[in-house]
Amino acid sequence: MALAGLVTLLIVTGCGRDTAEDRQVRIATGSKTAVYFKIGEAYGGIIDRELPGTDASVLVTAASAANMDLVTRGQAEVGFAQSDVLVTGGAPAPGLVALARVYDDLLHLVVRADSPVKGLGGLKGRRVSVGAQGSGTTVTVGRLLSVAGMADAVQRRDLNLDESIRSLRSGDIDAFFFSGGLPVTGIKELGADAGIRIVDLSEWAGELREAYSDVYVVRDVPTSAYSLPPVATIAVPNLLVVAATMPEDLAYDLTRLLMERRGELAAAHPAAERLELRAAISTLPVPLHPGAARYYKSVKP
Repeated sequence: MALAGLVTLLIVTGCGRDTAEDRQVRIATGSKTAVYFKIGEAYGGIIDRELPGTDASVLVTAASAANMDLVTRGQAEVGFAQSDVLVTGGAPAPGLVALARVYDDLLHLVVRADSPVKGLGGLKGRRVSVGAQGSGTTVTVGRLLSVAGMADAVQRRDLNLDESIRSLRSGDIDAFFFSGGLPVTGIKELGADAGIRIVDLSEWAGELREAYSDVYVVRDVPTSAYSLPPVATIAVPNLLVVAATMPEDLAYDLTRLLMERRGELAAAHPAAERLELRAAISTLPVPLHPGAARYYKSVKP
């Protein structure tokens, strides 16, 4: 009898595991210290908890460009991506649609406090990290240096955020770029124990819009972010994207959980505090998934 009971328990347990894995939601994020990862990890936990028959997992990646590629190739169901990575020549990437505009990524140009670099032109001839290969940072910075006529004017380093912080601290580089939601934890920690400045890049937003896409805007980095003097910089909307072939009901539920549990996401990182209905639907020129659009219509006042 005991053996029969054990066999029954194993069968039930096995069935339960199979059911839980009937549908997977792999969320492509970024490095483990990035905003994408922190919000994505919390989002995955919410999906696991509240969508029966769904197994959510978080993928550590190089960020936006890599995430877009993973979703396009069916190796992730959901990905965080800067909208400039998703738009080329004014047209959105084929086969990808959005669940929401989550927050804006701000482009940080970080230098040591005693650096002579006061503007973008001051980087000429210097050792500069332009972001990890496959990141949205690399795309934005490549375009920025191009419109400034500086594509070949810096000694480029392809470093992720953690590597950039270590290299600036040790003096191996003179500056680094990073695009992320406020505040970027690694930059905040660097500023707390080492003197840094964030360089104003706002003058270049217009040229980026003219040359590439109107997704580029100017946003302030307030004193509250890093306890530094406020500066203005280039910002780009950050979207949560999925394949256009995702089932409508799943897209509806993923959007619903994103919005209904935004307080829980904000507890994981303050950037998610900017999640709100009116901004979330502003994903153009990337269209909303029909399931996401159905959710927003259902809660429209």
